[in-house]
Amino acid sequence: MKQFLGMLAAIALTAFCWGVYGPVLHFGREAMHSNLRPFMCVGIAYFVIAVIVPLALLARGGERGGWTSKGVLWSLLAGTAGALGALGVILALGFGGKPIYVMPLVFGGAPVVNTLFTAFMNRAFDQLKAPFLAGLILVITGAVTVLVFKPQPNHQAHAAPVAAVAPAATEKLAAAEGTDESVEAAPIDAMRAGAAKPATVEKKAERFLEILLSIAIAMFSWGAYGPVLHRGQAAMGGSRLRPLICIGAAYFLIAVLVPMALLVPMGDKGTWEFTGTLWSLGAGSVGALGALGTILAFACGGKPFTVMPVVFGCAPVINTLTTLALAHTPTTAISPWFLAGLLVVAAGAATVLAFGPRGHAPAPAK
Repeated sequence: MKQFLGMLAAIALTAFCWGVYGPVLHFGREAMHSNLRPFMCVGIAYFVIAVIVPLALLARGGERGGWTSKGVLWSLLAGTAGALGALGVILALGFGGKPIYVMPLVFGGAPVVNTLFTAFMNRAFDQLKAPFLAGLILVITGAVTVLVFKPQPNHQAHAAPVAAVAPAATEKLAAAEGTDESVEAAPIDAMRAGAAKPATVEKKAERFLEILLSIAIAMFSWGAYGPVLHRGQAAMGGSRLRPLICIGAAYFLIAVLVPMALLVPMGDKGTWEFTGTLWSLGAGSVGALGALGTILAFACGGKPFTVMPVVFGCAPVINTLTTLALAHTPTTAISPWFLAGLLVVAAGAATVLAFGPRGHAPAPAK
């Protein structure tokens, strides 16, 4: 019972940390006007929390397990998947996505990927029964509902300047009455405005596809994270700190060294703004604590097909509440259909949890 409660506490830690990750990272990206710089801050936070601190604790001894090449490889792959998932989230936010619907979509699809990947690794596809498939349909339906009925920004602020320009243009036209220049300028301006509309629509469509692609990267990467990490931890004798160190090392390589080399070639025009750096470091810190919570849940006897769907089912709810609180979003901007979509995603994740593959029992000893 004590071990089960410990697993629940570790799952709650991961769900909370990963739930607040998206909104906190969004503030950092907006402040620095960059995709690479917040990503680097996330990697730096991971390096401190997931490499330096565990190495200091490991030096004191008392940690079970040991270093194995198989365990290191699987744990590094888990860290790579986590870093690519973080990059996908940053890209989705950079292309104009909002955390209030980006994160629920990621967390809605990740348990599906997690369960299918776990079934593939355990050769348990024969256990994919009708209730499990119904859970997948619920998750997909809820994710689509979240995307369609996401809270829309208030357009009144954008309409005010347009309304202010119209009287000024009318007065200018009246003052210049009788002149050919003002009469000719109006049709030209109207033609320019009309010509700009198709380009704007095309740009929005392009960014929407980029947002979906980035969400897919995060969804598949974080969906594979749990099963791969569990394999690495098991290969290192159930160690807690050693897999975490490998995760931090992978984050440092992918999220710090690589973006640092790409800042100049990609022409990044962002700035190292103090507030943005602080928010991004905070996002990396909660992400690393979430990784630690996952490892602790596995160490308490949890399995990927139980731990990860619960995490991904609770995280979007926490994400939504955090986003609404930080952005001071009025409740009138939230559609009941959006809330219903969140509930359907959570119900689908719970169904996947209850009826997901459990793996095959070991063969009896002869």
